[in-house]
Amino acid sequence: MKKLALYLFALLCSFSATAQILPNYGGERAGLSALSFLKNDMSTRSLGLAGTSLALEGDAYSVMNNPAALTELKSTTYALSHLFLGGGVNQSFAAANFPMKDRTSTLSFSINALNSGDMEERTEFQPMGTGRQVSVANIAVGATYARQLSALFSAAVSVKYIYEGVAGFHNSNATVDLAFLYRTDFRDLKFAAMVQNFGGNSSLGSDGDIPTTFNRSTGIGLEANVVPTIFKLGISMVPWKKGDHSLLTALQLNHPNDNAENYSAGIEYHWKEIFYARAGYRISVRHRHIPTFGIGVRSRLGQHPFYIDYAANPTNFIGIQHSIGLRFQILKIADRS
Repeated sequence: MKKLALYLFALLCSFSATAQILPNYGGERAGLSALSFLKNDMSTRSLGLAGTSLALEGDAYSVMNNPAALTELKSTTYALSHLFLGGGVNQSFAAANFPMKDRTSTLSFSINALNSGDMEERTEFQPMGTGRQVSVANIAVGATYARQLSALFSAAVSVKYIYEGVAGFHNSNATVDLAFLYRTDFRDLKFAAMVQNFGGNSSLGSDGDIPTTFNRSTGIGLEANVVPTIFKLGISMVPWKKGDHSLLTALQLNHPNDNAENYSAGIEYHWKEIFYARAGYRISVRHRHIPTFGIGVRSRLGQHPFYIDYAANPTNFIGIQHSIGLRFQILKIADRS
C-alpha cells in the first residue's frame, strides 16, 4: 500500500508538471458554443476521474460518457445524479437502460436538466432591479441504441432533443452522439472513440415581450451559435490486481470545438468491488489546477446491487462543485447470488 500511495503521488505531480509544458492551442475558441450545459459531466463516477471515462466498462452512466459500453450491461439498470454547480444553479440527470432479448443490444433513455432558480432582473438603467423575476432552464431528452458487433467491438448512437429557456428567450436543437468501444484480453485493456453533441447551429428566439429594444432598433437578430461538439479518444486498463484489491487507470484526449484541446487522466482503486476511491486530473485546462476526487460504495436493496457515488470538482473561482449519484441494477433470478 505504501508503494501504491507513492505511485499515485508521483502520477498526480507529473500531471501538474505536464500542464505547464503543453501548449494551449484553441483556447481562443472559448465561449463560442451555445447550450453549454451539455458539457457538464453528469456521471458522478466520471467526475471523480476528471471526466476520464470514455474507455471504462459499462455502467448505468455509460449513456452519458460512452453509450457503446452499454452492451456490457446484462440486466436493467437505472441512474440518478445531481450536480451542484454553485450560485444556486443545479443540474440533474436520469437514465434507464434496457438490454434487449438478443443479448447483443441495449436501448436507453435519458434526461438531463439544468435550472438556475428565480433571479431578479437587472439592467444598465435599473441596476437595483426591475421588479421582474427571470430564470434559466435547459433540458435534453435522449434515446440511445447500442449494439455489440463482435465479441470485442461495440458501437452506439444517441439522438437528443434540446430545449433552452433564458428569461423570455427560447432555443431548441437536436444533436447526435456516435461512440465505439474495443476490448482486449490483456488486463482489461479497452480503446474507445466518440463524437459527442454533433449538430447544427441555433439561436435564441424572443417571445416578443422582452425589454431589449430600449435605445436600440426593433427586431434584434440574435446570433446563431454551434453546439458544444467534442471528439474524444480514450484508453483504460487494470495494471494491478492482487486478492481483493485492484487498480484501474485511464487516459483520454478531448478535442472540443469551443475550447482548447485537453487531456485527462484518472485512477480508480477497488476493494472487493464494494468500495471505490477515485482521483483524476485535467491537463491544459485553464483555472483547473486541483485534482478531482470521489468515492463509491456498493450495497444491496434486497438481492439487487445498489451504488452510491460522490465526487468533488475543485475550481479556482466558484469553489468546489459537488456531485451525488445513485445506480440501481435489477438482477434476473438466474443472475442473483
